[in-house]
Amino acid sequence: MESDYDELDRRLVHALQIDGRAPFSTIAEVLGVSDRTIARRYARLRSAGAVRVLGGVAPTAPGTILWFLRVRCAPAASLPVAEALARRPDTSWVSLSSGGTEITCVVRTESEADSEALLLAKLPRTPRVEGVTAHCLLHAFYGGPDNVVGKLGSLDEEAIERLRPAPMPHRRGPVRLDDGDRKLLALLATDGRAGFEQLAAATGWSPTTVRRRMTELREHGLLYLDIDVDWRMFGVNSRTLLWLSVAPAHLEETGQTLAGHPEVAFAAATTGPTNLYASVVCTNPRELYRYLTTRVAALRAVTHLETAPVIRTVKQAANQT
Repeated sequence: MESDYDELDRRLVHALQIDGRAPFSTIAEVLGVSDRTIARRYARLRSAGAVRVLGGVAPTAPGTILWFLRVRCAPAASLPVAEALARRPDTSWVSLSSGGTEITCVVRTESEADSEALLLAKLPRTPRVEGVTAHCLLHAFYGGPDNVVGKLGSLDEEAIERLRPAPMPHRRGPVRLDDGDRKLLALLATDGRAGFEQLAAATGWSPTTVRRRMTELREHGLLYLDIDVDWRMFGVNSRTLLWLSVAPAHLEETGQTLAGHPEVAFAAATTGPTNLYASVVCTNPRELYRYLTTRVAALRAVTHLETAPVIRTVKQAANQT
């Protein structure tokens, strides 16, 4: 329940959204409490599954293709299929929607061959899967490092500036990933606060090499820090997926406007029957109605809207292990 969390929990999570690897001493100083208090709070929240810092790989990473899948199943089959998808390391945001007959998820593939194998061979042949619709991500307007906690959090501008890490220079040019990089990214995907010694043991590198390589990957825009969070901490009790159709001439403007809405946790241009996707979070159905009839209604270029309330989230961004 929301009452299980207090203002310090919310301020701590907001701090981690700003800098997921900020030392507890820095967070404690900004929040005006002791290092030990912050360490205890984080340990409690993480063990309860209320927050997790993780390393994400940008959708623009070389060779990466991001798909939004809508998998239609018989009602009795939807949960087992969703759980099977959640166990895949290449999936995130696996949810049941549309009364439990549809699974939505995000799948990251590393090549066109991987996409073909998943979309044309594996999923359609899965027993009790009745149909699959795939939307390829073309451009993200909001999401990834822009976590919606930044919109919901309660830290003031002074605290945010004190926590904000120094801007990183942008490195141009291609980046090649080797086995050590893949091991590094795999561990960060489950624990974005893993220490350099732990990361060194996993990669076979020295802690200095790990630190340098993480910096390089972030400067190339390939690695970013994200958080999984129990939305009830911020009074959010419902998540709804929006599939919108927008005239191509107005897609950029509409997507940018949508990204600025306080309710929007993710927004992207996609291929498929609709060309704009958004995930929105609201306190309750009444607030969702208000949002749809005010902010969304003001988007004049939207010609079609489909809403799909999420009834169960099986997996967020990280593996729940």
